[in-house]
Amino acid sequence: MIDIKKKLVDEVASLEHELRSELPKEILRARELGDLSENAEYHAAKERQGYVNARIGQLKMRLQVMSMADMTKIPVDRIGLGSEVVVFDTKKEEEITYKLVTSEEADAPNGMISTSSPIGKGLLNKQAGDEVQIVIPGGTKNFEILKVKTIHDLEDLG
Repeated sequence: MIDIKKKLVDEVASLEHELRSELPKEILRARELGDLSENAEYHAAKERQGYVNARIGQLKMRLQVMSMADMTKIPVDRIGLGSEVVVFDTKKEEEITYKLVTSEEADAPNGMISTSSPIGKGLLNKQAGDEVQIVIPGGTKNFEILKVKTIHDLEDLG
């Protein structure tokens, strides 16, 4: 989670630099070209300025939410944020390993699923031995949970 916070802080810093340094220069340069009503460069720079402002707001809000996350409230014996989970897909008859992560870290093709995704939500608070049925956009997944390593177990290993 520390890596994600750093990534978000770095993106905020980069966007703030763009907002305060680069975009004002672009807008000034575009204004010097004359008639603003038909000036595509001016409109593009103003549009980018609006996007950057909105993105900074989103990132700062996400950082605030992350800073309030209480790691002690993540279950020790059940699946939660940071857990590595091995499940058996009863339809495909194969084992799949997932790691439950924040939405910023999600990378489903590599087994990193968000706790807010359908599968992530379906696995939260479950234990090894549980069987779950999870509705996803493509149908229904049936899993038997084989192994669970919580974030607390993984910290002990690190």
